[in-house]
Parts: sequence; C-alpha cells; structure tokens
Amino acid sequence: MSTRTARTAWNGTLMEGSGQVELTSSGTGTFDVSFPRRIAEQTVGTSPEELIAAAHSSCFAMQLSGVIAEAGGVPIALQVTADVTLEPDPAGGLLITTIALTVRGEVENLDAAGFARAAQVAKETCPVSKALTGTTITLDAALD
Repeated sequence: MSTRTARTAWNGTLMEGSGQVELTSSGTGTFDVSFPRRIAEQTVGTSPEELIAAAHSSCFAMQLSGVIAEAGGVPIALQVTADVTLEPDPAGGLLITTIALTVRGEVENLDAAGFARAAQVAKETCPVSKALTGTTITLDAALD
C-alpha cells in the first residue's frame, strides 16, 4: 500500500551528540533529538518515544473510528492519548515497558459497553499496536 520514510542525521557521541529527525515522506517537519533530552522528565524537542506515542494515538483513533462504524455506531469525537514509558532494561540499555492508551469518545448509537468492546478490537487490530507486540499495551476507554 504505502511506505513512509523518516531520516535522522546524528553527530557526536551518545551523551554529547545530537541529531535531527526529518519526516521525509510528508515534509511536515524536522525535529531536534538528543539522548539527554530523551531521558529527561521535561524536554525540548522530541524523542523516539514521543514519535511512537504520536503514531500509536493517531493509528488507534483511525482504527477505532472504523470499528465503531462497523458496530453500527457513529463516531463524533475521539480524544486519544498514548503514554509511552521508557525504563532501564535489566538486560542493559533501555526498554519501552508500557504504552497506556486512553480514549474518551462521543459516539452515537453505541452504549458504554459497545464502545469498550470497539476500543479493545481497535487496540488489537491497529497496525501500530501489531507492530509493538512484546510491549504491554493498556487501554482505558470511556464515553464522555
């Protein structure tokens, strides 16, 4: 169907170096990255984990919209957050340990139980969720 491309140019060592991530396919932007920013609580610039969160939240929202329609509902508005947690890996290095998806929706013709079922199906069938198998993905879904 399609291939999307991003490019990173990196200069220097892990701790002192920095780079720029370019969203090449779309041309939508270039973002600064560095390891110290990646592991800091407050950051300027982006990180691989934030980019994964963006990919996952947008993919899940699209998938859920389709699943809701297949279930006979009408998606009016979906607010999706993906929290990607990076922690030390006991085997060395770092590891994405969890991704917490939170969705609040305004949906017609679907009750809370139906919305929760649709959200679970979307979590399991979203292409980004599939790509991230091996990572614990949690889901908190509710109607507004």
